[in-house]
Amino acid sequence: MAVPNYTYHKLKLLGPNGVVTVSGSFEQAYANSREHFDLATTSANSAELSQLRATTAECHPNLGKPSQEPTFVSTEETKSVVVNDADPSKIVRGGSQLSAK
Repeated sequence: MAVPNYTYHKLKLLGPNGVVTVSGSFEQAYANSREHFDLATTSANSAELSQLRATTAECHPNLGKPSQEPTFVSTEETKSVVVNDADPSKIVRGGSQLSAK
């Protein structure tokens, strides 16, 4: 039976003449770990993407037609600040409830 020892990166197993110890490299262990992590992540993302494509209707916006999305409506918690004194129509709205920090 092989028993991995992550602290010292050694693998100890029973051999024909006693315990056999195989030493490893931290750098190699890290590289292998990253490679397997990247492979597992890619595989999981690929499977999830396939499921999303199967369950989601494809949507293409009509560029010739204006959006039906509601426009931003300023609330009481916003404050208008003029950006350019020469053109007072150029303003920025920001939260007025922000802390001084």
